[in-house]
Amino acid sequence: MKLGTLNTAGKLDGELIVVSRDLTTAVKATHIAPNLRQAVENWADTASQLEALYASLNAGEAADSFPFDENTVHSPMPRSFSWLDGSAYIQHVKLVRKARNAPLPEGLMTDPLMYQGGSDTYLTPKGDIPHIDQSHGVDFEGEVAVITDQVPMGTKTDDAGQHILLVMLVNDVSLRGLIPSELKKGFGFLVGKPSSAFSPVAVTPDELGEHWRDCKVHLNLDVTYNDEFYGNADAGAMHFSFAELLSHITQTRSLSAGTIMGSGTVSNEDTSRGSSCLAEKRMLEKIETGEFHTPFMAPGDTIRIEMKDPDGNSIFGSIDQKVVKANL
Repeated sequence: MKLGTLNTAGKLDGELIVVSRDLTTAVKATHIAPNLRQAVENWADTASQLEALYASLNAGEAADSFPFDENTVHSPMPRSFSWLDGSAYIQHVKLVRKARNAPLPEGLMTDPLMYQGGSDTYLTPKGDIPHIDQSHGVDFEGEVAVITDQVPMGTKTDDAGQHILLVMLVNDVSLRGLIPSELKKGFGFLVGKPSSAFSPVAVTPDELGEHWRDCKVHLNLDVTYNDEFYGNADAGAMHFSFAELLSHITQTRSLSAGTIMGSGTVSNEDTSRGSSCLAEKRMLEKIETGEFHTPFMAPGDTIRIEMKDPDGNSIFGSIDQKVVKANL
């Protein structure tokens, strides 16, 4: 099924809606759960009711359905208790580390890189990205993300997949000009990682059919920058699966229901497929010419992130954002 969240004034967590498979109609599901966070926290009770409403909506039988408009929704979870992001695509790690003259981490192929970011304020899928200073180096990062139920401490990889309830896309906004100096402090990301935005809908893994296997999404991530092709990397090329990332995180803690976990920037070794962030393209330019040519984002620049099935149908809706000067 496909779930979304109306961006309703006065409701910090929005209002839960069920969205049709073709993303044309929707129906409120607040009688089942007021918002997605509470639906996930009570998944054993809400899932079957939401599935029944989804079937009714797709059959054209849902009462009070209305046209689905991606401009009226928030990220599926406007806020969450945890936002955990990995870097499961080794090509991205290699290029970005080289871009900031940093050595590759020991255990690159066996020990996942992860950080915990701010989760109290997410941007809407069509929301502007605030720009403060060009020196901050605003960049987009196209990723896949999952929402989990409660995951116990010590969960093993073989058992982790059952805790993945929903899948969605994310633009993990990064400030490349601030990140290197932050990391040199030895205390991780903070100001270099502002609020992210997620796709208009989150979908259950079964909606992906054969394209969800080994806890990875085996479809291309389409990235369009300033209305021009930028990348269509295979999201299935994760070195670490979502199950492996979950097992890594839960070595020392349990995760609450509603935890969001990202894959890291989708990246392939085949450079003809483009990139999912500006930093990778800049690094390739540096390798080939000795100079960076592509600037980071500036006010007026736009980014679109989407994933389609083999028939060309949008699965999650699209993240469409524009950089604007911040009103400080």
